[in-house]
Amino acid sequence: MLALLERIDPNSSNIDLMVELFNTLRPKRAADAERATANVRTLCQLLKGNPEHAAALRGYTRSVLRARRHASLYTEIGVLSNDGFFTELKRRISFRMLPPALGDEYLSDALDQIIHKKTDHIWIAAVPAADWLALLDVAGAPAAAVQPAQTAATGNLMLPGLLEAIRTLSYRVCAIGLEPKLTNFHTEMETYDSPFMEQNVEVNAYLDGYSRLLAGDADAIEDAKHLLVMLDQCDLVVAKIRKKALSQGTSIALTYLLVSLSQSIDRLRKLLFLVDVSGELPSAPTLDLAAACAEAIPATAFAAASSSAADAAQAATPAQQRRAAGVALTLELIEAHNNKYAVRDLFADNIDLLARNITENASRTGEHYVADNRSQMGAMFLSSAGAGVVIGFMALFKILMSYLRAAPLVEAFLYSLNYSVGFMFIHLLHFTVATKQPAMTASRIAAGLHSKDGRHIDLDSMAELINKVFRTQYMAVLGNLATAIPTAWLIALGYKAITGNHLVTPDKAMHLLHDIDPIGSPALFYAAIAGVCLFVAGLISGYYDNQALYTRWAQRIGQLRGLGRLIGQQRLDRLGLYLENNLGGLMGNCFFGILLGTIGTLGYLLGLPLDIRHVTFSSANFATALVALDHNMNWQLATKSIVGFLAIGSVNLVVSFGLALWVALRSRQVRFEHGIALLKVLGRKFLKAPLEFFIGAKETPPALPADEVQSKHKVHR
Repeated sequence: MLALLERIDPNSSNIDLMVELFNTLRPKRAADAERATANVRTLCQLLKGNPEHAAALRGYTRSVLRARRHASLYTEIGVLSNDGFFTELKRRISFRMLPPALGDEYLSDALDQIIHKKTDHIWIAAVPAADWLALLDVAGAPAAAVQPAQTAATGNLMLPGLLEAIRTLSYRVCAIGLEPKLTNFHTEMETYDSPFMEQNVEVNAYLDGYSRLLAGDADAIEDAKHLLVMLDQCDLVVAKIRKKALSQGTSIALTYLLVSLSQSIDRLRKLLFLVDVSGELPSAPTLDLAAACAEAIPATAFAAASSSAADAAQAATPAQQRRAAGVALTLELIEAHNNKYAVRDLFADNIDLLARNITENASRTGEHYVADNRSQMGAMFLSSAGAGVVIGFMALFKILMSYLRAAPLVEAFLYSLNYSVGFMFIHLLHFTVATKQPAMTASRIAAGLHSKDGRHIDLDSMAELINKVFRTQYMAVLGNLATAIPTAWLIALGYKAITGNHLVTPDKAMHLLHDIDPIGSPALFYAAIAGVCLFVAGLISGYYDNQALYTRWAQRIGQLRGLGRLIGQQRLDRLGLYLENNLGGLMGNCFFGILLGTIGTLGYLLGLPLDIRHVTFSSANFATALVALDHNMNWQLATKSIVGFLAIGSVNLVVSFGLALWVALRSRQVRFEHGIALLKVLGRKFLKAPLEFFIGAKETPPALPADEVQSKHKVHR
């Protein structure tokens, strides 16, 4: 390290020596915080002990900074571009494979050469901020705009870039805020003055006053309080659009704009905090000043005024607060720079709101799959029994299609057509397929976990909801099986009576029974694949429900004048309303049928063990095989087959429900850590009324008063 310091040329702007110096600080393992801290402290001691080396490093650092443009570092790193989601995704994927060329004009490119390892942000953040500030002080580099106006004349190299970045971000916020996707979705911005335009006016006035202050034409400038009010109003508009999107749908493009807009406002507020020179500092709620001050400022600086790190920001002086804010922003920029080509971060930033909308629509659909009392349980049984009859005929059509001996792709098309038309027909008749419930009810449970006050969850209410979901689902399964098995059995008997031949041969019957063998075949693995298909179908259903709301299908269909003249405007309006409310269900069932019909063929073409097992079709195949064997089936085979299709149903439900619940929780950013307490509440509920636990109460119990609900089992999230 000492030999490297002796080679430093204070007049050079070449980045190579800075890269070498940084390599000496980097530990072998990013998690080795002790080694990283020791390296930084060693360099600091060497510079303190040799003022000539410190002066050379100071001059070299200033030469590097002076030769490069700074604004792009603050406006681009950690802030999404205006290119759109898919363009940004393509750019990140391409740059991960072949990084862009780096030049000597921009400070962001120099940062790319210095912290070139993706794990650099880990050990940099692990080094105490006080050590970094001590190193910067001895090297003489401007840490942040600590005294912006006062030091500008003596060469604050960071201030011009910060001011330029503030102006750029302000124009960007204004441009995004006037995008038609936002203004058409939130029409109030066209009625009143747009806060996105007003903040730009305030920023320009603020920066003009700053320029006069730096030029010596003014003694002071107005504070940024009114400007920050405009930024707060921009945040309120973004929050309103996000909330409105939950009921009216959203799109990837709209979500991307909202994320980019929020990031730009957040960065603009942080930069304003750094450069402000007014008597009172503007509020900076997005900066974690308490933690930053606790690390960046020696405890003796505010020990007399505060007793904890939470009071550090209040006890610190304005200059200390700016230093702490500079540290916080620097760490944020370094981490964002290391992850600027990370595809996962792009998805994490943008997909959450879209997933929330999809699962929100699924949650509303899930309300129909939760029975509150015995009369609703009976209605669910009848609804699922009707679906079982249709599925019995779908199983017949699939067997008949298999006799065509068509080419694999043609066979997959026929199977998909059979499944899709059948499931859509079930939806049109308002029947219920049991395994379609989990994707909807999981979202309903996740919505219940999202407590109103954000701090407590009512375990009693949650246990009641889970109990309702459980008994409704098993009642739907019983309804499906209660009619699917007899329907398939009667069809097989009728086919034998009409044609004189069995619907399937004895060999084919044994093959059907082997397919549902839970031990001697991969039936349960195939059932898990079917569960994944059910989960995907639930997401597709929620996506199309979201699209129907966002694109206003009812209104658009009602504007089809030609179709209106043909069937009448009232019928057309009812058709539009029906499609807007049921597009997700229809498309989810259609794609679910396609998935079931093509998975087996895809596995055959690829030579992979891929297939599906669905509980209702497996039970129907069992009934068909029973007739084909002339009811000559020993009890061992019968028991194994019955256990097989019941196990298949359990796997269908568990996999689809588990995946749907995981996505629903992630989309709502809910972490539930009270599973044991919830199980205890469910256990007490079962012991108190076992019969009601499985079949429900005769009538829905009256709602408890609000004060009683608040006093019941609540836990901190």
